[in-house]
Amino acid sequence: MATKKKPASSSPVIAENKKAAFNYFFEERYEAGMVLEGWEVKALRAGKAQLTDGYVVIRNGELFVIGCQINPLGTASTHIRPDAVRTKKLLLHAEEIKRLIGKVEQKGYTLVPLKLHWKNGRVKCEIALAKGKATHDKRDTIKEREGKREVERAMKQRHR
Repeated sequence: MATKKKPASSSPVIAENKKAAFNYFFEERYEAGMVLEGWEVKALRAGKAQLTDGYVVIRNGELFVIGCQINPLGTASTHIRPDAVRTKKLLLHAEEIKRLIGKVEQKGYTLVPLKLHWKNGRVKCEIALAKGKATHDKRDTIKEREGKREVERAMKQRHR
């Protein structure tokens, strides 16, 4: 008898930046590789990452994520000094970087990390070209969310 293979999950999420969807409108999304050290990969496997305060900058034609916090494990090697908020380099094709540079130079656009996930044994960072939301847009988002909750509650009550 052949054993059934479990369907491989598309890409297990390590960390998400839920705050970004509240603060920004997303125009385009990109998947970038990350340059990491060994202890960082081990910490990511343990789920010790946070993207909430992260942002992406462009320096000398390269992308870097700043503020992405990866807390070291307690069993980290003694000969390495782990830095939890180290600036990490992102890997994208040169054409994509040039395109992003042109877009980011426009008024109001920025690059925001959305999530970290595994893909074929490698850590990928999903980034988005985003435009900041105004205060009234954020209020609209809150109203929409509360409206959906009320509808769901009403439907739940109705089906009981």
